[in-house]
Amino acid sequence: MIYYVEDDANIRELVVYTLNQTGLAAKGFPDAAAFFTASSEVKPTIILLDIMLPGENGLMILKKIRANASTASIPVMMITAKTTEFDKVSGLDLGADDYITKPFGMAELVARVKALLRRSGMKASAERLSHGELVVDIAKHTVTVGTKNVILTYKEFSLLACLMENAGRAYTREQLLETAWGYDYEGGTRTVDVHVQTLRTKLGTSGRFIETVRGVGYRFGE
Repeated sequence: MIYYVEDDANIRELVVYTLNQTGLAAKGFPDAAAFFTASSEVKPTIILLDIMLPGENGLMILKKIRANASTASIPVMMITAKTTEFDKVSGLDLGADDYITKPFGMAELVARVKALLRRSGMKASAERLSHGELVVDIAKHTVTVGTKNVILTYKEFSLLACLMENAGRAYTREQLLETAWGYDYEGGTRTVDVHVQTLRTKLGTSGRFIETVRGVGYRFGE
């Protein structure tokens, strides 16, 4: 999972969408607080950081990442509009692994992210997930059960992919809400139950793999 911290919603959503469309699972966060909350629950494989952020800026976040033993080895790429030599050197001195300046092309960003993952000896999130007859193609954004194509909404697809990528792990409704709807969603967790119910129906016999964990939420049965 790739985490991107960027306060500009338009840029954040475009980058996250592009990464997801190319088979790289990604989530965006508007500030340090949201990022650190998510990181304490699910550790990312790579972190993209903008420097100019409200509250704690990207360099401050980077310093904390490198000071924490559980996140110190995670690859970090700085993404910023600043181009001065001082900012670039400061980021690299604090432990950034790569640096790209705005404006940048999406193709270049994806290539740089993949290169950083390769250099770090890590793998991007799976582009194809399967369990029995159920197959989810992340890159193509398609779902099939046996020979049948299953049409899912974007939210349903996000929920299914999240659960399958972390099969066996129980997620709370709040965590699933953050994964598919984002931190700025103001609706209640009941919407997760509704989407899970619809998802099970659409998946037919494969819907049984989405298990209810009493008192917690949901998980995908291994």
